[in-house]
Amino acid sequence: MNAQQILADLIAFPTVSDQSNLDLIEYVGTYLSKHGVNSTRVYDETGLKAALYANIGPDVAGGIVLSGHSDVVPVVGQDWQTNPYTLVEKDGNLYGRGTCDMKGFLALALAAVPRALSTNLKRPLQIAISYDEEIGLYGAPPMIDHMRAGPLPKAEAVIVGEPTGMQVVTGHKGGIGFDIQMRGHEVHSSIMNEGVSAIMMAAKLIDWANELNAQGAAQTPTTVGTNFYPPYSTAHVGRISGGTASNITAKDCRFDFDIRLLPDENRTDWIARIEAKIANLAAQMQSVHPDAGIDFVQDYDLNGLSPETNGIAEQIARKITGDNATHMVSFATEGGQFQERGYSCVVCGPGHIAQAHQPNEYISLTQFQRGADFIDGTIDHLSH
Repeated sequence: MNAQQILADLIAFPTVSDQSNLDLIEYVGTYLSKHGVNSTRVYDETGLKAALYANIGPDVAGGIVLSGHSDVVPVVGQDWQTNPYTLVEKDGNLYGRGTCDMKGFLALALAAVPRALSTNLKRPLQIAISYDEEIGLYGAPPMIDHMRAGPLPKAEAVIVGEPTGMQVVTGHKGGIGFDIQMRGHEVHSSIMNEGVSAIMMAAKLIDWANELNAQGAAQTPTTVGTNFYPPYSTAHVGRISGGTASNITAKDCRFDFDIRLLPDENRTDWIARIEAKIANLAAQMQSVHPDAGIDFVQDYDLNGLSPETNGIAEQIARKITGDNATHMVSFATEGGQFQERGYSCVVCGPGHIAQAHQPNEYISLTQFQRGADFIDGTIDHLSH
């Protein structure tokens, strides 16, 4: 099977993050098995999702991991011109949910297995496929821990194949996220001074996010920050709900509060700032009514990918691509999680992030071929 045929099969699995990915993982495991490659699955607590990794070539250290995720974002509410779960080739592009982010890279990695097996590899090519990347990168850490704890020989480099236009990305932002529930006190809005509006108090915290962004934009960027766009850490609220009626002070309001952090900033300090702000607002609410307050849980805490000094992954990727420029991105990947666990890592994959998560998502045939050429170069590197 060629890479485009494999991509068509992968696209047909609707592996939205709130659904099981086991059918896709079974497909990958069966494909590898047909080529004589054993694979290992790492299941989540529910048993409905699994990560998978495999070693192609000799059982020695010093290989290269090609890492990607199996899940995709929803298509609900998007205006697609084609069936998002059917691969369509048109005008030099391949359309379908996940073509760009990032089943295209996974298809290329799987299609390269026969060549890797027929090549006299001195060090192994490893494939790692995680789950739940789109909702907090939950699937990669247990997979990486399993890779490190078991008999799998440790690779010297990890290539995360997120869409970078085949540019070698050596750093990305991390992130922290909170699920915040405001508890108000209901009264008629004509005497709102006796009540606590959960929505209006939420607005204070949301406006604080605006203040943080304005402060960041006004500051002189740090040395690390100059490589990012925007060159500062950003606060964002992307979802909110609450309230009962327009003439009742809202008894509840729930929203997400996220920070995308530069990799040189301290996540613990940021968490402390957020918790202090929440405590201050909760005290204001409870001064009006003791039952009012704020409940919150931390959804995720993601490592950024920090540029490495003389990093082997960067050296390999630059040698293969010829890209010697400096590139950083503001989206997060499992790269920081691999790096935290002792791997040298870069992000480099086909497609462009501007096409990811969009209706009529696509990857160009040109980028698809460049991705194939990159993996061929990776195999060549491992054979010397």
